[in-house]
Amino acid sequence: MTDSPVPGGGGPQATGPRSIAVGGGVGVAITGDGARVVMLPAEAVRWAKEAEAPPGAGNLPGSASGIFVGRQDELAKLRRLLSAEGEAAVTQVSGTQAIHGLGGIGKTTLALHYAHMHRRRYTLVWWMNATNTEQIVTSLATLATRLCPQWAATTGVQEQAAWAILWLQWHPGWLLVFDNVEDPDDLRHYLGMLPDGHHLATSRTATGWHAIAPTMSLGLLDADAAATLLCTLTLGPEHAPTQEQRQETAALADELGYLPLALEQAGAYLFETGTSLADYRDMLGKVMDTAAGGIDPERTIARIWRHTLTAIERRNPQAVMLLKTVAWLAPGDIPRTLLAPLCPDPLTLGEALGALHAYNMISYSADRQSISVHRLVQTVLRHQPTTQANGYPPGRQDAEHLILQATPDEHMDNPRWERLLPHVLIFAESCPTDYTATSEIMRVYQEAARYLYRQGRNAHAVGLQQAILAHRERSLGDTHTDTLASRNNLGDAYRAAGDFKRAIPLLEKNVTDCEQTLGETHPGTLISRNNLAVAYQATGDVRRAMPLFEATLTQCEEVLGNTHPDTLTSRNNLARAFQEAGHFKRAIPLLEATLTQREEVLGNTHPDTLTNRCDLAVTYGAAGDLKRAIPLFEATLTQREEVLGNTHPDTLTSRNNLAHAYEAAGDLKRAAPLFENTLTQREQALGETHPSTLTSRNNLAYAYRVAGDLQRAISLLKTTLTQREEVLGDTHPDTLVSRINLAGAYHAAGDLGRAIPLFEAALTCCERTLGETHPYTLASRHNLAGAYHAAGDLGRAIPLFEAVLSHCERTWGNTHSKTLAARTNLALASRSDPATQRRRVATTATDPAQ
Repeated sequence: MTDSPVPGGGGPQATGPRSIAVGGGVGVAITGDGARVVMLPAEAVRWAKEAEAPPGAGNLPGSASGIFVGRQDELAKLRRLLSAEGEAAVTQVSGTQAIHGLGGIGKTTLALHYAHMHRRRYTLVWWMNATNTEQIVTSLATLATRLCPQWAATTGVQEQAAWAILWLQWHPGWLLVFDNVEDPDDLRHYLGMLPDGHHLATSRTATGWHAIAPTMSLGLLDADAAATLLCTLTLGPEHAPTQEQRQETAALADELGYLPLALEQAGAYLFETGTSLADYRDMLGKVMDTAAGGIDPERTIARIWRHTLTAIERRNPQAVMLLKTVAWLAPGDIPRTLLAPLCPDPLTLGEALGALHAYNMISYSADRQSISVHRLVQTVLRHQPTTQANGYPPGRQDAEHLILQATPDEHMDNPRWERLLPHVLIFAESCPTDYTATSEIMRVYQEAARYLYRQGRNAHAVGLQQAILAHRERSLGDTHTDTLASRNNLGDAYRAAGDFKRAIPLLEKNVTDCEQTLGETHPGTLISRNNLAVAYQATGDVRRAMPLFEATLTQCEEVLGNTHPDTLTSRNNLARAFQEAGHFKRAIPLLEATLTQREEVLGNTHPDTLTNRCDLAVTYGAAGDLKRAIPLFEATLTQREEVLGNTHPDTLTSRNNLAHAYEAAGDLKRAAPLFENTLTQREQALGETHPSTLTSRNNLAYAYRVAGDLQRAISLLKTTLTQREEVLGDTHPDTLVSRINLAGAYHAAGDLGRAIPLFEAALTCCERTLGETHPYTLASRHNLAGAYHAAGDLGRAIPLFEAVLSHCERTWGNTHSKTLAARTNLALASRSDPATQRRRVATTATDPAQ
């Protein structure tokens, strides 16, 4: 290798601050700023030419975990880049889909894994700290110490670095890794002097690379790879996780935002301390600065980000203030317009956001009008010590002012509320435990909660209602009228969210407090009593719900009048309780009368009128009158779509009910797509395990079974049963329905060994929980009789069929479809011809429409 002539000098000319050049017969090195000329002796130059690196030589640091998952595509792309270009920079993704490129994203780990994987392809692999040029020079100097110790021990760092550059020029085929580059320009002269190998750089900075080297953006791990990594780190590679452990680690991985270093840090801590995953999630903000065994204390997430914030603050102090503020907002879709009051003008705001984006602490949306921030960054920032005299945690007061300024009038159009709501919800839920909220932010919480209630999304208001109740208990006392109203609202939000374990005790306490404080017939007491009855009914406890509905209706009629909206609600609720108990002869007239009154008092398309119409259609269907049920379902669905919108929970209920009616009528071509569509929308709107979502999942599985797709039906029914047992409990009516339907699917698949015990358990539970004559008990008894019949156990099948037929005749009359099915099954079982026995007809319980 020869050096190019340098005009006006006797050797190669280096450029850039503190860069090093080598040249001349005796190896002259000149610093880039011209401050020093380093003369290498002839002997050192000869050693640089003759010294050989041993096979596999390098100085690679060890990986923090020794485990590497989920980056195969990135490794392959990195190899292609280096093979084609000779240099590459691993930075981070920044864009619309996720926040990527934080410290801890895995840039160093990826580079390290690449270097380990391909080290035999190179003559040397040398790892360098490239935070600044001094660190690069020092790292190069250690190469001379490694390869030529006899000479390096007698000279200084500059001479050693110069020798290393000369050695690299004489010996091609190496890999240099520049880790954690702060300024891409620092590499420019090294890339120019050393063309005969591969250069790989990692950097938190996404900008400034276009004229230096091609870049490869690096995103977060995918959910499955993140859960796998955390499972392995937490349990050890020799232990296969249980399904529950896999679910718990997946939840924690999601909480950590799939950030590799955070996963490694959490895994090491959990493995070393034996802390449960749930406890770790609860104390997440406090442990991000804790290093367990195998983790470098300087490589914890909190410390890495503190270094980043220090660098940003030197560049733009306003940017750090802005980041601390957005820590208290939702992580995604933060509008620039919301942040505008923090800065005096758009230019200042743009510069602050630009500084954060340059260090990948935020990402822009596609139109650059909103930003996103990684939620773990938010968690760490929220747990910084309070330094303000007013007691506010850093950034929280500014975030509160932004929300107060952006809060729309309660009756303004939806888009402004919809854009602000996620930030209000996160601000309420992230409130420190020892912090007293202001009355101004409380008013925002109340307006947001009322908006959610009007939208049919009361389940999403739990955090708001918790904050409102806590504030009122502190400021007004435990039995103040407003406190009682807040407690009722929170209990009802818990019920809407399917959290009955918290809803019922809270509502029971509130009814007692209202009776003692307000009196038995106060409207607030009546509302609380009605909501408690609704909660009882939602858990399938009709025996406690029914008398409470009846007493509340009587009092509403006496205190409020026969046609007051609250009286009509109470009457409708009592009718629904009759329907769920199988008392259709009492339910239908009451629903019809209430519907007429609501149409007169509230109007034809009022949401309460639509609810009444839906409940009447449900009851017609449950009574077997599909000719009246289906047109009423179709009309109600159309009206709800027009009045409430396509994804309102009540609209989804109507869609589910119509699909259920189509299925009951044998019209699976219309039922199955409607069930699938409703399930997808409920998962998005309500969540995976909300009771209504579980209802949709159960109903879709049953439709698959009726269509003969038993494999999909059984898989979905097993999942739904497990989820209902966890969310609702073993004896909830919906759980019993799932158990009956799974047993029925096993029966249909010919697996009587699993079907019969499941039917027997379901029947016993139905009789004990719901009573001898409940529709689910009847369906369970009928299905068990059919299973006994199929197994040839006529001695147990016939008495059950007889009992079912007797009840059907008493309840529905001689010509009802269920009575006819029961009579047919009894007749078939009474015959001894096996061929005839196989032509049975069976009924199966399905969910009540919800």
